[in-house]
Amino acid sequence: MRQSMTGFASGQGEALGLTWTWDLRSVNARGLDIRVRVPDWVDGLEQSLRGLIMKRLSRGNVTVSLRLHSNGTEAVQELNEAQLDRVLTAMLRIEAEAMARGLSLTASSAADLITVRGVMDAPIQQSDPAEVLAVLVADFGPVLDSFIASRHSEGAALVDVLNGQVNQIAGLVSQADAVADARKDEQAARMRAAMARVLDAQDNLDEQRIAQELALIAVKADVTEEIDRLRTHVDAARDLLTSQGAVGRKLDFLMQEFNREANTLCSKAQSAPLTAVGLELKTVIEQMREQVQNVE
Repeated sequence: MRQSMTGFASGQGEALGLTWTWDLRSVNARGLDIRVRVPDWVDGLEQSLRGLIMKRLSRGNVTVSLRLHSNGTEAVQELNEAQLDRVLTAMLRIEAEAMARGLSLTASSAADLITVRGVMDAPIQQSDPAEVLAVLVADFGPVLDSFIASRHSEGAALVDVLNGQVNQIAGLVSQADAVADARKDEQAARMRAAMARVLDAQDNLDEQRIAQELALIAVKADVTEEIDRLRTHVDAARDLLTSQGAVGRKLDFLMQEFNREANTLCSKAQSAPLTAVGLELKTVIEQMREQVQNVE
């Protein structure tokens, strides 16, 4: 099933005198970028979560957050005097260096110091980190499953949108083919009239040279190859949307090829109706390209 790179899941748990809340979300990215925000004292938790995510995902900017608290009213934070001493010492050195360079720093308050990491310790660090690690890793599994399900749900909706846009492109390509075919007689008549005017105006012209130039003009105005390639790209897009695995990068490259052919079609149009079809084609291709950015 096709996955979107957009997804969200949350979860709660309670064990070992602790309560916690998970928050797992992702947006689109060129590769797989995982950001984990968990308590430092649970050794190995970040690496374990990264490993579980990497087994299930190949693309997306993924953020995992865990809020962990002691369970009960006794969970009151305590001052970490050793950390406070280190912070104050560092502040004195910073202020002294700033004064030596003629800089003036804003005065810090107690409220500022409390927010410095490690100054206030919570009793939850009394829990056995190894036990907590095992419990949290096990609890994360269902949250990750829910997250993957949300990406699948988004992906299913995304595939419906993309299939609709591919059908639009296919219809416009057929329309372009019909318009291009209808203008052939008009183009031929225009070229014959131009050649007749040139021959009437001057003597001793190289008719073979003129024929070559007219043939070159005809080739430059012919959009058969562009239409054929656009149809090939439509087939390739449909195949990718029904194939297994991560195809986002392939679809992104294919959209560049779509756009290249549409641009060439417009440049060779030489008629208002064909130009109009080409411009509408470019609009749908751009809309599809934006949607493709969310495909894993």
